[in-house]
Amino acid sequence: MHSWTDTLRFAFQPVVNLTTGGVAGLEILARPETGDILAEARRDPELDGRLAVLAVRAAARKETLLPLHVNVFAGTLADLGGLTPLHAAVREAGRLPWEVTIDIGPPYTHVPQHALLEAVSALRAQGFRISADGVGDGDVPLRLLTDMGPDLVKLDASLLARPAAVKAMRTLCEQLGALLSVEGVETELQCAAAVSAGAQLAQGELFAPPARLPAADVYVPPRSPGVVAVPRSGPSVLEFVRPAALLPATASAGQVRALLTGSPEVSGVLLVDAHGLPVRSVHRSRFLLSMSGRYGHALYADRPAAKLGDPPRTVGVDATAWEVLDVVAVGDRGRTSDDVAVVDRTGRCVGVVRLADLVRALAESRVEEAAGLNPLTRLPGSDAITGEVDRRIADGRPFALSWLDVDHFKQVNDGAGFAAGDELIRSVGRALQHAASGTTRVGHIGGDDFLVLAEPEWLDPLAASVLDAPWSAGGRPVTLSLATVLCPPGSVMDHRQAAACLAPLKKAAKSLHGASWVLGRAGLPGHEIRRGSGTAPAQAGCAVAEPGLG
Repeated sequence: MHSWTDTLRFAFQPVVNLTTGGVAGLEILARPETGDILAEARRDPELDGRLAVLAVRAAARKETLLPLHVNVFAGTLADLGGLTPLHAAVREAGRLPWEVTIDIGPPYTHVPQHALLEAVSALRAQGFRISADGVGDGDVPLRLLTDMGPDLVKLDASLLARPAAVKAMRTLCEQLGALLSVEGVETELQCAAAVSAGAQLAQGELFAPPARLPAADVYVPPRSPGVVAVPRSGPSVLEFVRPAALLPATASAGQVRALLTGSPEVSGVLLVDAHGLPVRSVHRSRFLLSMSGRYGHALYADRPAAKLGDPPRTVGVDATAWEVLDVVAVGDRGRTSDDVAVVDRTGRCVGVVRLADLVRALAESRVEEAAGLNPLTRLPGSDAITGEVDRRIADGRPFALSWLDVDHFKQVNDGAGFAAGDELIRSVGRALQHAASGTTRVGHIGGDDFLVLAEPEWLDPLAASVLDAPWSAGGRPVTLSLATVLCPPGSVMDHRQAAACLAPLKKAAKSLHGASWVLGRAGLPGHEIRRGSGTAPAQAGCAVAEPGLG
């Protein structure tokens, strides 16, 4: 008599790191030849639990070292109170629980939330990672999502058409300490949208379709220049995490050698204790060199691999790429090529970072940043400022966006000469940079126009520093005009709306005599004249949001 398992096969789809282009894990997908076993599993928790066990066994037969993603319905976990058989299957396969992510999928409706959270807690205590699957296209309550505290949130690609929602989810993930992934990516345009919105991981037909054999090579579209603006503090280390090759701390040198010789892409092995905490780091080249000596294999094969390892270099999940470089710089120069282990808040390893990935990405960001600098002032252009505006909007942070320019600049150039005009522009740029405090960003968008993004409390000292200074070009006195729009959380949706609010304020400031400053508030009509004489247009201001939001 045939069992349903006789016609059940599994496929593997890579989860791709959008920064490194590497495969961060493999999702195991049930592919029955007949029937709809997933619909049955949705109704039958025992069947769903058995599918999870079979998925791990299928991966073990493929001898993949990559981290695994195993799908389980939320109702299954709530009903079974955890997945004890899965833990046993992982152990039998020679894998460690923290190499396996449980993708918890919808439906969540009618699932007892308290029971589900208890099951999630039990899985996490065993060492499994937790992923919230189907977010954006499913029915997961936002409160439950935050209570679960997942390590990974998977969004449906359909949400990419609503970038504000994706960016808001990225902000939530940052607060939860989770990675953001996008599922179902089929086009390069969707991939670019995922990168722009801040997703770190993705999967879909574009990168690699589900296949019977695990794929290590995937297609990742090259980034378009300027798709992502790297903050000055540096990109998060999570953007560069690769899967770690993990073995128990008790592993022998022979076991490590077998892993390294069978997996040429592995640059090193981390030995972890029973809780997933790194205790020793084994570097590929140094280890194999020791083993290849005249008596190396005889001396070390059956001895603990830890004796040929070094203390691990670790950084937290909240570290930046620059902090990883600091860790490398202060250590032994002979270990500069060692992987750096990334650990969560409990010290458990979540992956490794390779120095080459960091250097390449940071160098590219510096090249892109340099390409966007104005050659006259060496200040960034509008893209850098507007990108930061969008990040602050997504983070729900208040900000002030200002536009500064020189009054009658064409007449200044015509009367004093372009050399004097250029020197004036450079001087204004230096003054703005000198006055910038905290997180203030200054940009030169061309000609005599500057953009300044600042916290609202820094406005008065910044304005005074440039408007009170005696400016001149070729001995001719010169005045400046400043227009500012205050943007509380929720008052504008993106940098375009902020710029639209700023345009009439600039016009109002230019209509005043002498050094001028006009200030408005997004979402409210009218404006305030802080500096200058005369009468500015009464209609200056904007109302992109309902009155009261400002």
